[in-house]
Amino acid sequence: MDASARLTTLTRVGFAARGLLYIVIAVLVLQSGRTEDPSGAMGYLADGAGKWLLALMAAGFIAYGIWRLSDAALNVEQHEDNAKGLRQRLGAAGSGIVHLLLAWQAVKLVQGSGGGSGGNGAQENAQTALQLPGGQLMLVIAGLVLMGAGAFQLYKAYKTSFCEKLEPGIANREWVKILGRVGYSARGVVFLISGYFVLKAGIKEQSGEAGGMEQALAWLTNPWDVIVAIGLLMFGVFSLVEARYRVIHSVPVDGLAREARSKLPL
Repeated sequence: MDASARLTTLTRVGFAARGLLYIVIAVLVLQSGRTEDPSGAMGYLADGAGKWLLALMAAGFIAYGIWRLSDAALNVEQHEDNAKGLRQRLGAAGSGIVHLLLAWQAVKLVQGSGGGSGGNGAQENAQTALQLPGGQLMLVIAGLVLMGAGAFQLYKAYKTSFCEKLEPGIANREWVKILGRVGYSARGVVFLISGYFVLKAGIKEQSGEAGGMEQALAWLTNPWDVIVAIGLLMFGVFSLVEARYRVIHSVPVDGLAREARSKLPL
């Protein structure tokens, strides 16, 4: 198996790892009302399932992150050469960075040095931003971007565009469309609420107003918290479907390595 094939295989592990995190987050809400974000879910897994699982998830997240960043840089997924394609590549870059950060947190947990959520990370990040020149504007923009991402998730749910990247044999199954529609809708709601929290923190210049997925889920009241948790559970299952049936265009790792070596001075 060459480097490109290994990266593709580990990218599928990354899809599965993402699905597992969303399933854990949903189950915690449904079973006990406990709310967590992906970092907190990894901390929960570290206590229960063992470090070997986190190590595998870290490898998957690294591969997934590299694949998404390669898509942003090299247009691996063959996006159109227009504004829509540019937005998709920018989204790929953001997703790649997020998953590499998740990999870093998983590695820290494997090493026993923490990495799970030990508080409100969104508030800590907001506090750091507000201490920087133009930090208030940065928070406002971040909140708007996050809300825009939430709206886009809802749009994907409506258009079922998430099926376009699946193998044809599974893409037209009605149960797959239901999983994706409900899952992306729930994810969109969480993004919208989180974005609103960050936007409010920026407008008021108060880091305590910021919040991420954990705070968004805690903010929801019954029965909406249960409804959204069920949606996140379905998104997790859909991610497992993607792990198996996603059409993944290979990153030409070997070719890029040869090209890089050819440009090195002898």
